[in-house]
Amino acid sequence: MNVLIGGAWPYANGSLHLGHVSSLLTGDILARYYRSKGDNVLYVSGSDCNGTPITIRAKQEGVSPKEIADRYHKEFSECFEKLGFTFDYYTRTDSEHHHKTVQEIFLKLLDNGNIYKKNIEQAYCNTCEQFLPDRFVEGLCPNCGKDARGDQCDHCSKILDPLDLYNKKCKICGDDPISRETEHFYFRLSAFQDEVKNYVNKAKANGLWRENAIKLTERYLKEGLHDRAVSRDLPIGVPVPVNGYEDKKVYVWIEAVSGYYSASKKWAKENKKDDSIYWNNDTKSYYIHGKDNIPFHSIIWPSILMGIKEHALPTHIVSNEFLTVENKKLSTSKNWAVWVPDLIQHYHPDSIRYFLTINAPENRDSDFSWREFVYSHNGELLGAYGNFVNRTLKFVNKSFDGFIKGGKIDSQVKTEIENLYPLVGTLIAEARFKQALEIIFDFIRSANKYFDKQQPWIQLKESITDCKDTLTTCLYIIENLAQLLSPFLPFSSNEVKKILGIAELHWKPIENNTFTLTDVKPLFERIDVSKIEIEIEKLKERSTL
Repeated sequence: MNVLIGGAWPYANGSLHLGHVSSLLTGDILARYYRSKGDNVLYVSGSDCNGTPITIRAKQEGVSPKEIADRYHKEFSECFEKLGFTFDYYTRTDSEHHHKTVQEIFLKLLDNGNIYKKNIEQAYCNTCEQFLPDRFVEGLCPNCGKDARGDQCDHCSKILDPLDLYNKKCKICGDDPISRETEHFYFRLSAFQDEVKNYVNKAKANGLWRENAIKLTERYLKEGLHDRAVSRDLPIGVPVPVNGYEDKKVYVWIEAVSGYYSASKKWAKENKKDDSIYWNNDTKSYYIHGKDNIPFHSIIWPSILMGIKEHALPTHIVSNEFLTVENKKLSTSKNWAVWVPDLIQHYHPDSIRYFLTINAPENRDSDFSWREFVYSHNGELLGAYGNFVNRTLKFVNKSFDGFIKGGKIDSQVKTEIENLYPLVGTLIAEARFKQALEIIFDFIRSANKYFDKQQPWIQLKESITDCKDTLTTCLYIIENLAQLLSPFLPFSSNEVKKILGIAELHWKPIENNTFTLTDVKPLFERIDVSKIEIEIEKLKERSTL
């Protein structure tokens, strides 16, 4: 099977925060799972290095936009690597290849009659003497009345026109912008109303999208799809590939989602592969993002693909709700956030991955609490999983010099393990990651009960054969847990792989009755609970809330 996984592209205008990772982590879980099954996987993403947020940051710091983009692209790449993300290709939108691919898509849409020119009224700042990019216009959302920027409201997810905002202000200077006529290119999004509606109905019937994506997309369809500008007067970005319009840039909403396409093409070129297998009707595709990006993946990207006659429409829309921090809305402007570079410097990457999966905002907003994070690590990762692995391996080391041979595996345990693979695998494929991980940890708790019930420390004195059977069963559990947990907790799974001498981790039961342990050490260390207050105090001190 061919599986395409696209992770949303974070803006390279500031550090990654926990909300970013919370919404993107599932892409890596999927990629690792499908690879372990032997499927063809292409997992792509990149840094969004064009657009207004970077220009704003550059102006604030008095540096070039490229300097900002370079700094954060490098930081993003390092953070994702330290968290175990296994992108096949992680690129950036200011690359020459991306610009060329986006321009090709633009011209295809133009040639197919899906793009046209139109004179429009656009926000203009007399003080700054320039047309304002949509994100440079801030005000109140006409739909819900809350603070919004000019392209979209983060509160109600309404896609906006800057001129529709109430109490409009220029983000650069704070003055009131005026309306001035200019010419731009428009995408005939309205022409795809029926096709998109049929496409969404099929996805809904097959249960392939999350409920938030279905509801929000149906709301847009009920209101009717409207043609959208595909060019803007921007300082940086992809130049419009039409004579006389090179100073205008391709609007970010069409340019950024096209990154999945450009990244796959670049991956294919650099690795001498054929990426066309990921862009046909047989491909299973997952698009990973937060709920603020739903319409761009459920309506706009499918419409673009329809417009350029590509057939691989997104099959799975994996759209997380929002993550709050200590029961308050995450705010980068007020520094109420847990920043990823700081987090990965002090905590085990599997601790972060575990907490963000088991507490994922899959169907509703969830909260990151330092108390829950520490107790989750100590109670589940260390107290349940780490404890089971450690007590088994230490016992084998102490009582059998790290070598067990010829024991029998408990038949009931064997059946339970064999049943876990298809059950957990189906849940992962259906983007129900939290439930999948919960089921594995339910089994881990039962494994600890099995160890206690068997009492190998007593069996050692009364029956060496029974003791070997118990420990062989426990080691069998551990080697299979390493495989079952590898999409979620790759670092500790890799440690188990080394200790037990497993050649490769696959998605099928592994069965041995001979084990030679090497370099046995605990998988996890306890986090001192004093860290809770320290981290909360640090969060409050940094914030301007």
